[in-house]
Amino acid sequence: MEAAPPQRLCGSAFRLRPSPPPPSSSSSSSSSSPLPRLLPRKLHFRSKKRFSVLAAAASADRTVTLLDYGAGNVRSVRNAIRYLGFDIRDVQKPEDILNADRLVFPGVGAFAAAMEVLNQNGMAEALRMYVEKDRPFLGICLGLQLLFESSEENGPDANKDWVSSICNYGDSFISSISRGNIHAVQFHPEKSGAIGLSILKNFLNPSHSSTTKASAHPKASKLAKRVIACLDVRANDKGDLVVTKGDQYDVRDQTDENEVRNLGKPVELASQYYKDGADEVSFLNITGFRDFPLGDLPMLQVLRYTSENVFVPLTVGGGIRDFTDANGRYYSSLEVASEYFRSGADKVSIGSDAVYAAEEYLKTGVKTGKTSLEQISRVYGNQAVVVSIDPRRVYVKSPNDIKFKAVKVTKPGPLGEEYAWYQCTVNGGREGRPIGAYELAKAVEELGAGEILLNCIDCDGQGQGFDIDLIKLVSDAVTIPVIASSGAGVVEHFSEVFQKTSASAALAAGIFHRKEVPILSVKDHLLREGIEVRM
Repeated sequence: MEAAPPQRLCGSAFRLRPSPPPPSSSSSSSSSSPLPRLLPRKLHFRSKKRFSVLAAAASADRTVTLLDYGAGNVRSVRNAIRYLGFDIRDVQKPEDILNADRLVFPGVGAFAAAMEVLNQNGMAEALRMYVEKDRPFLGICLGLQLLFESSEENGPDANKDWVSSICNYGDSFISSISRGNIHAVQFHPEKSGAIGLSILKNFLNPSHSSTTKASAHPKASKLAKRVIACLDVRANDKGDLVVTKGDQYDVRDQTDENEVRNLGKPVELASQYYKDGADEVSFLNITGFRDFPLGDLPMLQVLRYTSENVFVPLTVGGGIRDFTDANGRYYSSLEVASEYFRSGADKVSIGSDAVYAAEEYLKTGVKTGKTSLEQISRVYGNQAVVVSIDPRRVYVKSPNDIKFKAVKVTKPGPLGEEYAWYQCTVNGGREGRPIGAYELAKAVEELGAGEILLNCIDCDGQGQGFDIDLIKLVSDAVTIPVIASSGAGVVEHFSEVFQKTSASAALAAGIFHRKEVPILSVKDHLLREGIEVRM
């Protein structure tokens, strides 16, 4: 299957899928595709290039200097460094950069915004001086891009000797550079599991550098499919935060007590799924900050604790919107999202607010820049914004009976209808809106979404498989990744959705929580079916 065109990461001209894994090859000659042209900031190095990310000399001091300029989820980098046994010294002033034994510079968001901050606080010049002296440096994501003045996709490569690896995520792009003691990666090693941690460890402690055991599986040749574990989190009737699972969005047991279904504790389950091989973990706060988003401390604590031991991307959704509290204070959706990011989230998922924004955009054709989608993607990058779509199937006799996009369904409706459109809902599926899933998906992509989480109310909790008609409709309509959700019951449902649609990932909840289908079993099955996954 041919991968869909990739999206931007960190707001620069480098293009990536969300949270790609580390590169599997160090050779830039393995691809015939032209590479981006990088223009260095007049840096002069004479040291021989090496792919392994190693600092120049081992230091007895196990302290790492971290340049945190205040954007994105730097908590995950902190946790990874501490997990590897190192202490952290934060940069408070430009002199701290110049005095560092080893410097780690992570970044998420827009290139221009980051440069503005660095120039205002004097860090940019200190960073330039540090790098020019060939001091041990590891840049992550935006920390790579800020080493260069510009990039030109698919243009001639003016600095080929800098390139230590490339990846292909629809397009070929530079995934790491290395020159002397200067190393930088486009991906996030702190979010790339054991392999990513080994790269980080090799830089921090070169005298004890390690290599991760090579996989017995063939070298990747396509965009790997992701398997995502989803945790619906809410307070039960006793006030405890629990993981639950709905049956067509109803999370209460059908018993006399009618209690919230309790399937475990969020932090413990997330940690277990990471160990089991989940490529990502998604939290959905289904009580969603209804009254006071920034006051939902338990959910923020869940993120903080989870990020200490889970080194794959974390997504959180629920209550990402503008609101005014009881005292009349206004909070923007950007402020709410920022609190999530600071607490350990890598991506935020927007639901109802995205529907309202898309409706207004389709009505006026105007991008106001004020919607949650536009605000968050502008500051943190498109890859940090997921739109969760909750549609319900509506059967019609003819596609001409409705103004929204309808498809011929695999299974006819109750009255023999051969077509259906997918009506989007808000407020946890309780309210239908005058917009279809097809129209919503295309609109939110234009507004800045980097990924779509595609649910289906009709399939939720049924265990009969994903809604292939819906997923194919949406994944063929957009260029951003689509996560298939709702309905997985057996491992064959995962291979079916990847073989019949352009979905980039598949998400499940109940079958993992109830231990009916282990994550490893899903991945083993996909490999046997010839579908590439990360092991």
